[in-house]
Amino acid sequence: MTSPLAAYEGIVGPAVLRQLRQLGEKLSGTRVVHVNSTREGGGVAEILEWMTPIMRELGLDASWEVIDGNHRFFETTKSMHNSLQGANVAIPVKGWKTYEDVNARNFKRLRPILEGADIVFIHDPQPAPLLRLCTRRKGKWIWRAHIDISRPFRPVWKSLRPTMEGYDASIFSMAEFAQPLPHPQFLVPPSIDPLSEKNRDLAPAEIDAVRTEYGLDPSRPLLVQISRFDRFKDPVGVIDAYRMVRKVSPVQLVLAGGGATDDPEGKAVLDDVLEAAGNDPDVHVLLLPPGAHRTINALQRLATIILQKSTKEGFGLTVTEGMWKGKPIIGGDVGGIRLQVLNHQTGFLVNTPEGAAHRIRYLLHHRDDMERMGTTGREFVREHFLLTRHIREYLTLMLVTLRDTKANMIEV
Repeated sequence: MTSPLAAYEGIVGPAVLRQLRQLGEKLSGTRVVHVNSTREGGGVAEILEWMTPIMRELGLDASWEVIDGNHRFFETTKSMHNSLQGANVAIPVKGWKTYEDVNARNFKRLRPILEGADIVFIHDPQPAPLLRLCTRRKGKWIWRAHIDISRPFRPVWKSLRPTMEGYDASIFSMAEFAQPLPHPQFLVPPSIDPLSEKNRDLAPAEIDAVRTEYGLDPSRPLLVQISRFDRFKDPVGVIDAYRMVRKVSPVQLVLAGGGATDDPEGKAVLDDVLEAAGNDPDVHVLLLPPGAHRTINALQRLATIILQKSTKEGFGLTVTEGMWKGKPIIGGDVGGIRLQVLNHQTGFLVNTPEGAAHRIRYLLHHRDDMERMGTTGREFVREHFLLTRHIREYLTLMLVTLRDTKANMIEV
């Protein structure tokens, strides 16, 4: 449940909220539709869950729609996701047909909403063909890419690019992620809601209850990685790093996450993680339900060090969440993690399990640096990665797009 906008004043100050309301007045009554492929699981759904009601509170007529799909569709779009992030994964002809057919079926259901919208945000590739199907659209359509497509598998991008070229604008988290497209491109990093169940302050008793529930030892340092069970998150590499540290320091590891309805690979990755963990009682692999936000919150607050050792990452909201809780971060030196982890200031960037283990050992022996990084990281999130900044940039780019800007690349 998203908090009323006024509740954020104590975190970001009155001037920020005043600016948001002024932008909202300029867009009052604008019909805005967000479309993605899952209602729960993953950062996109979390962002849309809080963004949509705040847009409504600011006076926009905002809604969030989710396309339905069968198993073959999500297998295809997961392969598409992997290939756009650089994996050499070809899409078979039957997969492309399923992709088109499922979007056509969803368009029949969504047609009245999409045709009447002033602004449509299409999130990631799964619902992208809806644009071509909506021949009577009156509004502007924006493609929001949440992933790193800087070095896509060319055959797949070649097939998708004509669709993306038809949009009125596109949004990327970083300039490095963008591909040349014949329309304005905006740079908007994601953000977190500091008052959500996953990020709000918790009572010490609730945090202790989670520690007890999962059998975590309060006397030993705790390493935590929260993420979907996805190969790009490298959970097996995290276990390798933990084992290197364990040879010299008595530590525990939590790998916690869930699945998403649009990610059919999750079970196979989880099986690999369980096999790598073996019977080690100090490796806690937790498959959490979609609504376990307070549990995740507590685990992050229990952590001594938070990891996100991704090998590819669009942004990594769990990094932001950990920094907001005042924790030092050890993250993969990739994608949007580089926007957040300022090396030696808010944490460390690493490329290998060996590098992660080295940085973990360093932090465990330099507690003053851990505290300094945690404090710096929280303030860095307050300044750059909270929802108020995100909403401001979306409202600004809507105003620009509705005025038919001819800009090529805009950082809002």
